[in-house]
Amino acid sequence: MAMTQRCDRAPAWAQLQAAFETAGRQFDVRHAFVDDAGRFERFSQEAPYLFADLSKNLIDARTEELLFALARECGLEAHRDAMFAGEHINNTEDRAVLHTLLRAPADAKVGKTADKLREVHETLDAMLAYAEKVRADHTITDVVNIGIGGSDLGPQMAVLALAEFAAPGKRFHFVSNVDGHELAGVLQGLAPEHTLFLIASKTFTTAETMANALSARRWYEQSGGTDIAGHFAALTTNVEAAKQFGIDTTFGFWDWVGGRYSLWSAIGLPIALAIGADGFRRLLAGAHAMDEHFRSAPLEQNLPVRLGLLDVWYRNFHKFTSRGIAPYHSALKRLPAYLQQLEMESNGKQVDASGAPLPAGLGTSPVLWGEPGTNGQHAYFQMLHQGTDVIPLEFVAVRDAAHDLDGHHPKLLANALAQAQALMVGKLDAGGHKNFPGNRPSSFFVFEKLTPESLGAFLALYEHRVFTSGALWGINSFDQWGVELGKVLAKDIEPRLASGDIMGLDASTAGLLKRLGAQA
Repeated sequence: MAMTQRCDRAPAWAQLQAAFETAGRQFDVRHAFVDDAGRFERFSQEAPYLFADLSKNLIDARTEELLFALARECGLEAHRDAMFAGEHINNTEDRAVLHTLLRAPADAKVGKTADKLREVHETLDAMLAYAEKVRADHTITDVVNIGIGGSDLGPQMAVLALAEFAAPGKRFHFVSNVDGHELAGVLQGLAPEHTLFLIASKTFTTAETMANALSARRWYEQSGGTDIAGHFAALTTNVEAAKQFGIDTTFGFWDWVGGRYSLWSAIGLPIALAIGADGFRRLLAGAHAMDEHFRSAPLEQNLPVRLGLLDVWYRNFHKFTSRGIAPYHSALKRLPAYLQQLEMESNGKQVDASGAPLPAGLGTSPVLWGEPGTNGQHAYFQMLHQGTDVIPLEFVAVRDAAHDLDGHHPKLLANALAQAQALMVGKLDAGGHKNFPGNRPSSFFVFEKLTPESLGAFLALYEHRVFTSGALWGINSFDQWGVELGKVLAKDIEPRLASGDIMGLDASTAGLLKRLGAQA
């Protein structure tokens, strides 16, 4: 199928380059506010379950108009529609990209994907029924999710984020690292008769996950457990391998669900166990509302599109190589890690969808990083305010607190507002050490409350933002070949650690293997 036109080949690209040279390079957002009394209104908007203020960014109305023209010239709208229609836009794996179908209502009009939607809801209903059964079983006090990547980051982030909505009486643990210290630390506090293990692996062959799963089963049996079928469930499409492991309860998903887009599928079972069937459906509903916004809103009022275009403007014209995110809510502490995978695994590519190398200067994914506020203020904000690199920062704030501790939440919100203001306005100091250059860009997202709906909407917003920038760069945002080479080499190196065989290795790897191996 036809992909988007790569952005550097579109007519608007040259116009954007000219706009950057004449105005963008020296743009000062402080002057822009003085010159335009309506700037806040122009560069902020409501979207489902959240509000976004983009007015502190280094962009003006003319630049955004050119970016909208670029999106249309590249065929962004047609590419978006192709994704929703189930066309195989993941061209290197010849797959559809239908994570949006996972959160569509059962009666949604989805054209030729109607059969898939029925399968989605059959699986969803069965998974949620199981979740309610486990939630009602008071003998199960601990749930251990064993997965990695998308099978860990999304569920872990969401369970933490929505802890306010979790039923009491159950504790949730997440094991992903093949480093045995992690699993051993979790198992120390558990009793086999009170523990449910979830093994999350689409193929039931993921090396790290299966190593941890086998160790968990060994611990269960050695600790006196006798009912593997009752204390292990699998989130996988490989039902036969799960049965051989001893698991009868399995929930599958499909090859058109990428790992980093899978929390909406059976991979989200830990979330459903935490917040219940109703809570999980609310999470899906929030994401679906953002899907509909992305699918139907004109580009000029389409928040994921505006964000994705801003990312292209920053990455390819201002040459900003990273972006920070600071959620001012402790429950969102794992959000930066989740978004790292979503963006960098999707758009960290150096060839376009046809396999042609991208030209020099056409950067793709920025480095995404961050920590919750106010912790980050006492760590890396020094660099954001006074460092030699300009790094756009994104604030996420929640208006209403979920606690009643007096005075805390106003302090938290005041810090978020003040940091965004300080990055922009700066402070002049002739002595230099207390000089803040200002004109440092930021975006500000506001939830009224942190709920399943608002979290679902924000995550879908980010998915579609990543889709937008990837589409303009002309890359395939839905494969991840970059994770494969290290896996292959690890299989060769592992037996060498025991044997000491260094034949054919480079000098550095050979030297390190000698120091780390059993023969050292």
